[in-house]
Amino acid sequence: MTEETLTLVIATDRGLGPDPLTLHRPKAALPFGGKFRVIDFTLANCLHSGLRRVLVLTQYKSHSLHKHLRDGWSIFNPELGEFITPVPPQMREGASWYAGALDGIRQNRFLLERSSATRILVLDGGYVYRMDYAEMIRAHLSGGADVSIALRTEDDPNRGGPNVHMDKDERISDIGGSVVTDSGDSSGGIAEPRLRTMGVCLFEKQVLLAELDRDESGAGGARGLMGDLVPSLLSSRRVLGYRFGLDRGRVTPDRYWCDLASIDAYYDANLALLRADPPLDLYQKDWSIRTYQGQYPPARTIPGNSGTEGIFVNSMLAAGTLIVGGGVNHSILCPRVRVEDRAIVDSSILCDGVTVGEGSHLRNCIVDKDVQIPPDMRIGFEPAEDRQRFTVSDKGVVVIPKGYSFSG
Repeated sequence: MTEETLTLVIATDRGLGPDPLTLHRPKAALPFGGKFRVIDFTLANCLHSGLRRVLVLTQYKSHSLHKHLRDGWSIFNPELGEFITPVPPQMREGASWYAGALDGIRQNRFLLERSSATRILVLDGGYVYRMDYAEMIRAHLSGGADVSIALRTEDDPNRGGPNVHMDKDERISDIGGSVVTDSGDSSGGIAEPRLRTMGVCLFEKQVLLAELDRDESGAGGARGLMGDLVPSLLSSRRVLGYRFGLDRGRVTPDRYWCDLASIDAYYDANLALLRADPPLDLYQKDWSIRTYQGQYPPARTIPGNSGTEGIFVNSMLAAGTLIVGGGVNHSILCPRVRVEDRAIVDSSILCDGVTVGEGSHLRNCIVDKDVQIPPDMRIGFEPAEDRQRFTVSDKGVVVIPKGYSFSG
């Protein structure tokens, strides 16, 4: 079943929201939870679901992502037909890059055609969630579907994509139409005004290839995967919805899904991991999230020159982190972070290689990779002053970008 599925992970998007964080990397390569990258969650889902033929479509500033795939995900055996292979634009049909997810698939249709797979699973590598794709494939086969779309329930009507409606047989009847009431519609369908797509689409290969043929003779790269392709199939193909977060499958149904669409969404999703009962359980033993980890020494706290003990409270500390007489509260520290004597880090995210100088105080900050905070700085306390130097989100989160120099 899973052996007959080829997986395409779309990791071309810079991301529209956390701009300072994606100046040097795509959204899929963003750090998350102290030690992971966003794409690790999608790839871990593939690994646990038995999907071992994976193509990762890359484009925007992809060096960091390619390096991560090489160092952390070279785990499959190509002699057995297993692989995780990055596929940047091949320019097989001209000099154009991928114009979007659908165009990226179209430009690489030769990889689909030469594959022995009978199904194509298309995933967005920029979302954080855990899901058993094998169970979705089983539902797809048992339902005789041409296309299956994973759907999640969105409680906030102002968030997420277009509304999706299904009939009583789980067949999708409308994407992006008007919201109907809970009593149903005139066609006898079941109203689901809060069902949204989640970047998981399963196609019978011949159905997808036929649609790519139509795409080449139509609007080309202007068409989108969920905005154009799937809605155009509703009347002619059997398109089923697969409800995410039910008791089916082998992963704990925490129903967590996040697209990190803004700086605030990224910040909130990370710090939510510090709750006593977090919405995403990173500690499920049978569904671990794999990543690349450098060979760094263990994190530790040591006294500073002032004699003050290094302490941390309700925080995540990755390998190689040193708290040298400083204090860390309710924060996430990526590898090789150093917090110097008398420095205080509160409710912040510090990326790989950050140093916080002696006596500095950070609050509600995201500090990108390798930034060196000078001694005695106060960031996150004076909004007007912070906005003159940094990007500040709608909720007041201060972002200090990679490469920022305090000397100027």
